[in-house]
Amino acid sequence: MNHYVPMPQSFYEQPTLQLAQALLGCLLVKETEEGVASGYIVETEAYMGPADRAAHSFGNRRTKRTEIMFGKAGSVYTYTMHTHILVNVVSSDVGSPEAILIRAVEPFEGTSLMENRRPGRSRKEWTNGPGKLTKALGIQMNDYGHHFTASPLTICEGWEQDSFHISSGPRIGIENTGEARDYPWRYWVEGNSYLSKMRSPTT
Repeated sequence: MNHYVPMPQSFYEQPTLQLAQALLGCLLVKETEEGVASGYIVETEAYMGPADRAAHSFGNRRTKRTEIMFGKAGSVYTYTMHTHILVNVVSSDVGSPEAILIRAVEPFEGTSLMENRRPGRSRKEWTNGPGKLTKALGIQMNDYGHHFTASPLTICEGWEQDSFHISSGPRIGIENTGEARDYPWRYWVEGNSYLSKMRSPTT
């Protein structure tokens, strides 16, 4: 793991919308007993806390599931949706429950592990969605509450930020959230083939 350089705590202390874009191109790395699997983050979605009807913490809702959202920026927030585990980066200040969903990654290291974990799928289908990438990388519910600066789940230096163009548009799968469904708080690496779903960008 010495060839990976985890992002420092200060990286996570950016404003949430800024961090959601800064995460693009970073390397998401998961260590398991089977080995290491990693991928470059190519799509994120920001959830802006109590005033955001699409956020789990809307109205300052505080439950066993959302408790970590009120914690330290850079904490790991995993939750289950249907049969899928989704992974989020906690952002903003302690007590300000905001988070960023990692929606898609481009496979990098551990591709044989990913192939075994996503049998019968094409390489493009391994990680082009938030529930797919967790399966491919081996991210589990017990990663909840850990921090992305320390193994086994880290976010590390990746692509140079000026090596790609960032687009933004509405978030996905939040149709019943009033005006929140139209906020352009999904960000992606333009033209990347591992994006979860394409829509016309607003920027």
